[in-house]
Amino acid sequence: MSSPTAEAPLTYPLGNHLPPSGQATEVAPGVYWLRMGLPFALDHINLWLLRDHQPDPQEPAGLREGWTVVDCGIDNPATREAWQQVEASVMQGLPVLRVIVTHMHPDHMGLAHWLCERWKAPLWMGITEYQAAKLACHIQSGLGSVPALRFFSQHGWNREEDLATVQRHMNHYAEMVPAVPASHVRLLDGMPLRIGDRTWQCMSGLGHSPEHMALWCEADALFISGDMLLPSISSNISVYHQEPEADPLAWFLQSLKQMQARLPDDCLVLPSHGRPFRGVRPRVAQLQTHHAERLSELLQACAQRDCSAHDALPVLFKRPLNQQQMAFAMGEAIAHLHALWHAGKVQRRMDPSDGIYRFRTSAT
Repeated sequence: MSSPTAEAPLTYPLGNHLPPSGQATEVAPGVYWLRMGLPFALDHINLWLLRDHQPDPQEPAGLREGWTVVDCGIDNPATREAWQQVEASVMQGLPVLRVIVTHMHPDHMGLAHWLCERWKAPLWMGITEYQAAKLACHIQSGLGSVPALRFFSQHGWNREEDLATVQRHMNHYAEMVPAVPASHVRLLDGMPLRIGDRTWQCMSGLGHSPEHMALWCEADALFISGDMLLPSISSNISVYHQEPEADPLAWFLQSLKQMQARLPDDCLVLPSHGRPFRGVRPRVAQLQTHHAERLSELLQACAQRDCSAHDALPVLFKRPLNQQQMAFAMGEAIAHLHALWHAGKVQRRMDPSDGIYRFRTSAT
């Protein structure tokens, strides 16, 4: 994920408040904000605990009271301990009734298996995300896999010492997501979801992950945005070796446009990273401008010389990158070049002398 070029004109109803790990802040009646740590440069994830009840004829009132969890954190001892603290201090002795996961990335999916097993609760998520998580959990398919390294090489990142470092450190999806529940309940775009006294609508978004699912409650103007709409950083948009011809940046921008059309500007956005905010329209506009500027700079670079994704890195990223950041940055560089390529603004050619894809403006 990268920082935008300018701060969006957003408002933060909770100011600078951040809930301590293992505790919760109520952001709307029955909607609790949890914040748990991550061992990355992006050092936290926001999780959501929603008061819920479900029909149960065995209960005196005909309802079973409890909670719906939205996203889980990675599987490590610190996150398990934080959840146990939440159980003791926040959950009022009530069970988790279901676990919703917005998408398959490890900070969202990691502890789903543990929470589902601990509470005998079903997993709810989109089927594309569920299958992608199952695949990533059971085979070496991550950024350090042999197919991924071959893909990087085809786009100009082919120094053996760099790729060896990536291979040693990037096959860790299964470390953070050691298991995926054996079954799930499928979420679909537009599907209404009754959670307690609220009805939420599933809203899919493309580009950041295979089929990200956000949740929109129109009655209370609440939007659990996951990673699709963040207040201060731009979500990572990458091309991966499993789908080497993809155009995820175009898909992401189209998803943002649809969200901008559907969501009122004063709704409360509950993002996976950063603080809850208001200001959907200016934030979407700011992200659109951010990517448009990067595409314009990249188009100019492709007019000056044939440009590989590796050549494009200093155009898109002005700061030094470590090996892990390089792997994600390569995915983003390919995504931006593909956006120009699929739009017909550049041509792509593989050089037979070195097997590297390079892009140049269509006019040259």
